[in-house]
Amino acid sequence: MVSVPHFPFSMDESLSPVSGNPSVSDAAAVNWTDLRAKLYTGTENTRLQAIADLSKAGTEGLNLLQEFLVQSRDYPPTWIEGRVYQVLRQADRPAVNAFLNQQFPTGIVPLSSAAQIDYTALQQALADQDFQAADCLTLEKLCELAGPAAVRRKWLYFSEVDRFPVEDLRTINLLWLVHSEGRFGYSVQRQLWLGVNRDWDALWPRIGWRDGKKWTRYPQEFIWDLSAPKGHLPLSNQLRGVQVINALLNHPAWQS
Repeated sequence: MVSVPHFPFSMDESLSPVSGNPSVSDAAAVNWTDLRAKLYTGTENTRLQAIADLSKAGTEGLNLLQEFLVQSRDYPPTWIEGRVYQVLRQADRPAVNAFLNQQFPTGIVPLSSAAQIDYTALQQALADQDFQAADCLTLEKLCELAGPAAVRRKWLYFSEVDRFPVEDLRTINLLWLVHSEGRFGYSVQRQLWLGVNRDWDALWPRIGWRDGKKWTRYPQEFIWDLSAPKGHLPLSNQLRGVQVINALLNHPAWQS
């Protein structure tokens, strides 16, 4: 059993441990030890279910999710932490909001940038699961990395991608990974691309960018939620050719 740390901040003690969860009639009915163990050491599916159960278990459940984020903060964030963070944001309780603002004011992904780019808006859009806005912000940030000319034209030359700092592309990618249950991001697209032997024509339908000979129309035919195919987002304007996405997926950022 993982020990519960003493928190130097106030958690929500004004609500019943089971308020808002009609399926739980008594706090004693919840096996907190079992749920905590599943959250920390279960399989991915088991951990997702534990997060869902804790989110419905009132204040005590939310407290355990806060505990988990604090104990996980010294390790690179994964989409499990991302899901916990999103559940806490969605709880919209004053004490939980205060906890997030105090402990994770810019989210759970370090917004590192060698180019001094501010990724706060992208982090917030992804945490809110507003994937269409996040996709637009991603292109905006890539143009900022490329320089003033790219910002004005609002698209990239492939030669500009080669100059992107490794740190920045990894930050953008990690934001997508953490807040999409590991489904979206350049590293996901690269893995799928390598899996089809770098065959672009095989990749497009697999990630939902083309159906037969018909390209997916922007924005109405793209899928802006987690039901999208793995690797569906972020987008790249493949109608201009494959040079930009080829440069992105071959960038040194993905070399271990």
